[in-house]
Amino acid sequence: MRVLVTGATGFVGRHLCNALAAAEHEAIAVGGPRDRTPGHILDLADAAGIERLLDAVRPEAIVHLAGQAFVPVSLADPLGTVDVNAVGTARLLEAVRGVQTSAGVPVRTLVVSSAEVYGIHRPERMPLDESTPLLPANPYAASKAAAEAFALAWGRSYELDIVVARPFNHIGPGQDERFAVAAFARQLAAIAAGGPPVMHVGNLTAQRDFLDVRDVCEAYVALLAYGKGGEVYNICSGHAVRIQEVLRQLITIAHVPVEVREDPERMRPSDLPILVGYASKLRAATGWEPRRTLTETLRDVYADARARLGAPSS
Repeated sequence: MRVLVTGATGFVGRHLCNALAAAEHEAIAVGGPRDRTPGHILDLADAAGIERLLDAVRPEAIVHLAGQAFVPVSLADPLGTVDVNAVGTARLLEAVRGVQTSAGVPVRTLVVSSAEVYGIHRPERMPLDESTPLLPANPYAASKAAAEAFALAWGRSYELDIVVARPFNHIGPGQDERFAVAAFARQLAAIAAGGPPVMHVGNLTAQRDFLDVRDVCEAYVALLAYGKGGEVYNICSGHAVRIQEVLRQLITIAHVPVEVREDPERMRPSDLPILVGYASKLRAATGWEPRRTLTETLRDVYADARARLGAPSS
């Protein structure tokens, strides 16, 4: 199957292209307008450009990853985030509709949302399933909830073959160092390389449902094959882990003495205290299960951080 991957040059996109190749699909990697790598470019603000791209590529399926994925950026630029994540998704769906109309063949489209759309729920409500009301607590979450609404509405209105994925927190090698776990690993790698033994952290009390990005990408591939059009699927482990425990494991892996200091600049005004999901719907549809443990993933994250600093693997 020819699968067009938007946002293919990003953290998840690179792993997804590998997962598609492993499943013997042809991944058509599409970068953003700021990417300098050769190949296809997608500007989600350019409706005509999106149409030209799909006309040229004629994919059999699409995984839509491209967008603005960092909550603090959404707080600083909410309208820009909404335009890219929500309206940009609508522009892509309109181009998919055009391809389907002209070719007469449905294009399976997997729209990747985020568990952030659930917002703040009481701990006793956990784990969250797909029927849980959406209560987005920041502009990023709101933009993803809107993108989901567009995706499902386009599917119903124009008989498009659209599936929505709601991944919970995923980590792994190659993640942007603005995100907490990658930032922890970078600081520890710098300390191991001889830097000052001080770490600056944000909220360590929050609990999250962590998955390895490679497991998440395998779930995307499974949904392309077995997901039901018009449905939403959680991608999660079902287990909550406190951020403090993630940091503890990373410090153990790095095996360096550190002083941990709380940094007010790293605190989010609308941080969710706990977010953990229920993935029975995904398992029933695809048979998917996460294959990697948190410790295995954190070892790979730390090795990646060391490699970025040019340090030998330990």
